[in-house]
Amino acid sequence: MLVIGLLAGGGTVGAAWGLSGDSRTSASAPADDARDACRALDRLDEAKLETNGSEFDVSMHRLAGASDLSASAAAGDRQYKPLAEAVMQVMLGYERIHDIDKEGKQSLQKARGICAGL
Repeated sequence: MLVIGLLAGGGTVGAAWGLSGDSRTSASAPADDARDACRALDRLDEAKLETNGSEFDVSMHRLAGASDLSASAAAGDRQYKPLAEAVMQVMLGYERIHDIDKEGKQSLQKARGICAGL
């Protein structure tokens, strides 16, 4: 009986969520993507990119996510291009030398500064 109640309740919640849809308009989507990129950067601990295992994986995915989301924001609205470029510089530098060097740290600081203004 409990299982049936859980399934019925879950189905109702799922149906309500599915019918509600995405309330974002295409005009607000770039701003939302930029804010989401900034949230990923806020949670990024770049020191963890020098570790192994799950801490590295989480940090790498956050950096990659911030890169993708900021690029999406810039594609939708050119005002987010500086954010996308700064995050891309961090990403490219890391891919090149597997570390965030002085230039990468400056780019990360620039991206976080842009985020502070959003």
